[in-house]
Amino acid sequence: MELCVEIRRVYQKNRYLYGADKIWAQLNREGVRVARCTVERLMQKLGIHGVRRGRHRKATISDELSHRPNDLVDRNFTAPAPNRLWVADLTYVKTHARFVYVAFVIDVFSRFVVGWQVSIALRSTLAIDALEMAINSRRIDATSGLRHRSDRGRPPSTLHGPSGIASAKLACSEVWAASSMPMKRAL
Repeated sequence: MELCVEIRRVYQKNRYLYGADKIWAQLNREGVRVARCTVERLMQKLGIHGVRRGRHRKATISDELSHRPNDLVDRNFTAPAPNRLWVADLTYVKTHARFVYVAFVIDVFSRFVVGWQVSIALRSTLAIDALEMAINSRRIDATSGLRHRSDRGRPPSTLHGPSGIASAKLACSEVWAASSMPMKRAL
């Protein structure tokens, strides 16, 4: 195919860096009228791809050696009433200025974000601060029967310690999850 030859030529001329967008733009500048999706499809067929720039970030670092309590949720992400089951996660978001880390706590029944924190650094207290915000905004006490589930990364696992608001009000050593939580199902 003549178009495959042109795609490979532009790809090689630009030191194997260009992706579908730049190859498509270059071909159109040279007078070769082609759809962007066609360039992408043919690049996949040829087995070539552009270089991805930027640093890849990890929001959760699994700590396989740490003690994990039993999974009291058993992957059943439903709740009969508000403040019975909260799910939490920690992720990163790219903004105009930089990446920021976001920890959030969601009430499964109402699907509202009940606690959140944002930071430019991945610190171990980020998840605790989000949980503390949720506890204070919903006025949760030790008799509420609330279960809290989070993924198994290092920052949330700092709640397992004997001190802190979480262990005082939620008995976190009994309710933290043993496996990753599917946030798409909870939302």
